[in-house]
Amino acid sequence: MHKERQETPNGAAAATLVQVVGAAIVDSLDRPGRLLAARRTAPPALAGLWEFPGGKVEPGEAPEDGLRRELAEELGVDVVLGDEVPGPLAQGWPLNERAAMRVWLAEVAAGVPEPLEDHDELLWVPLEGRALQDLPWIPADLPIVDAVRSQTTAGRGVPRA
Repeated sequence: MHKERQETPNGAAAATLVQVVGAAIVDSLDRPGRLLAARRTAPPALAGLWEFPGGKVEPGEAPEDGLRRELAEELGVDVVLGDEVPGPLAQGWPLNERAAMRVWLAEVAAGVPEPLEDHDELLWVPLEGRALQDLPWIPADLPIVDAVRSQTTAGRGVPRA
């Protein structure tokens, strides 16, 4: 878990934030058409809501390495990371007063996604149309859904070297 000082959305200095990482897994980084959504099982307040899979970065772990580890644990897949989906904060997207999430576009390189940990269902959802917005997302993830749609329709999901 990585903590650092940052600015809050209203510009006030904040205490340290827990660094969380998430993946916007698409069917193709070159021509994304669908996004993989994951339905949470816990905590009770978030169970049944959809999110981007990922988790906390461990001490000394690079964010990208933490994301790959989390996706292997939660979904049983290896991924190729594409561009980061830039958030409004240096640490990415605010989740709550204590945590922010950095999100990368990703494509499955090996394995078939399965809900192994923290989720009970996975769903490939078209990026076009209303299906993505119609899912009951965790509220903090809603602005990220919009950003992912904008970024993928702009053709910016190109894999990193």
